[in-house]
Amino acid sequence: MSHEACFNTPGWGRAAKINTESLRSLRWAPFGRPEKGWEVYVPLIQREVGTSCAPTTAGFAAAFAKWQGDQRLLPDGVISEKDFLRMKGVMQTRRAFVRLSAQGVCPKAANEVQLTGGQPGEGYSGKYVQLRHKAFHAYREMVETARREDPRIAQDPRYLTIFSAFRSPGYDAARCARDGNCNGIVRARCSPHRTGLAMDLYVGQAPGFGPDSSADANRRYMVRTPAYQWLVANGHRFGFVNYPFEPWHWEWTGETP
Repeated sequence: MSHEACFNTPGWGRAAKINTESLRSLRWAPFGRPEKGWEVYVPLIQREVGTSCAPTTAGFAAAFAKWQGDQRLLPDGVISEKDFLRMKGVMQTRRAFVRLSAQGVCPKAANEVQLTGGQPGEGYSGKYVQLRHKAFHAYREMVETARREDPRIAQDPRYLTIFSAFRSPGYDAARCARDGNCNGIVRARCSPHRTGLAMDLYVGQAPGFGPDSSADANRRYMVRTPAYQWLVANGHRFGFVNYPFEPWHWEWTGETP
């Protein structure tokens, strides 16, 4: 849809106005932590509903309404916590780890035989990282393609390097104890990183924040970077899906944990 058509889609002006107002002001907690606005989730929503229209436009509202109708929700084109939670559920169930967790299963940790070590330049700031063999192969194909397709990604060698991959259960337990925050948003005793299929990728960072800071200002910055936007549009081509709350967290779906 053209830029002009996004703004001029008839019948969706009121919904576009409501979305424009809530984009930075909606007070909600879709992941259990209070947030203000839904800018962080715009790229994911756009991909889910199949539109490139900006979230403030009538075209975006029309596309969201179609998705609502397909989900048997009221097709009013307005972003709400209730409807986003439905979308979140759709996204989350693409992660095998989440499906197993819903059954009360914590996957076994990958062992050394299942893991491949990173090569120079693949770990963020020279960090040594490990993933399962096939997951690492898919990651390498994805990064090569991203750098070829988007020169902005190729220009910054930090983009798409891995700052956390396989983590042993013992390592995560120690982090939980250190931070005093187990099984919350940030730390978990049963983490997908134990599977060797999950990775945290460098997608940028706002000034004054780290590459894995979950501060809203940092996440809003991240979702505007070329690395993150390329991943949202193309990660699925290589079998990767995102944990929506963390722009940096991606999991490979080509193998069962």
